[in-house]
Amino acid sequence: MLSQKIKCKVFADLHQQDDVFLIPNPWDIGSAKVLQGLGFKALATTSSGLAYTLGRADGEVTLEEKLFHCSELAVNTTVPINADFENGFADDPETVAHNVLKVASTGIAGCSIEDFSRDALSLYDFNLAVERVQAAVEAVATLDFPFQLTARAENLLRGINDLDDTIKRLQAFEAVGANVLYAPGICSLVDLKQVTSELKSPFNVLAPFFRGVSVNELAEAGAKRISIKITRAMIAAILDGSIENSEFNTDPVFGLSIPLSLNGVESRVLNPRESWEDKNLYDVNAIKLAELFIDNFKTCF
Repeated sequence: MLSQKIKCKVFADLHQQDDVFLIPNPWDIGSAKVLQGLGFKALATTSSGLAYTLGRADGEVTLEEKLFHCSELAVNTTVPINADFENGFADDPETVAHNVLKVASTGIAGCSIEDFSRDALSLYDFNLAVERVQAAVEAVATLDFPFQLTARAENLLRGINDLDDTIKRLQAFEAVGANVLYAPGICSLVDLKQVTSELKSPFNVLAPFFRGVSVNELAEAGAKRISIKITRAMIAAILDGSIENSEFNTDPVFGLSIPLSLNGVESRVLNPRESWEDKNLYDVNAIKLAELFIDNFKTCF
């Protein structure tokens, strides 16, 4: 098991390498292990994915639940984990800083802080938004490992079509020491180039907003880290009914119907067996797990 310090160093180095890297979003331990098995070099939690597993809407997860979730993923994986830490679960800078240290103590390698209040349903005032990031940066500086802080400008994602203010906020976040910058909602290469040309720090993009655009094109436009929303794609396929158009295989052990393909999801992710290098070992463990379920049912009924 790699130490948190090593994971943080690996994560920091990924942002400084020449190549762009992809970071998918697991929603639980199982999906994290599958994605790690597929070879991704880092993973990022998803606020919506976690909320959905708890039967809630995005933004309804508590701080304690988020901390437990991060700890679970950190303990059960060997790659760096970045946390979608929403607004830091506080409005004032001091509490944001305190909470960032809490999430850093779970063993993860970084987290993102957004400038949107989910309670007020509005962006934080510019000065307050910057103070919140600065407080988080100063808190992270007290750690003895290179924890990566990502500062998010939420304008575009929240329907505020003001690219100039987005750039202004990102520049201010960069000036106070944020390691990585992120403005989900950018959806054109022209806008991406305009934003990244005004910044020096590594920039994260959300791939689903760039339909028909390749990874190389995103990299050439200034992206360093690319978030791929597998969770949202799976849920979207269920909600819009497009999953019904897929062909299915039946799992021989559990009897589950597994789709062979879903729009926006790599096919290998859909079947956990494909993430195991040793398929025979997977089969042995699957049978053991099924037997445990059977034994448990016998004791319950």
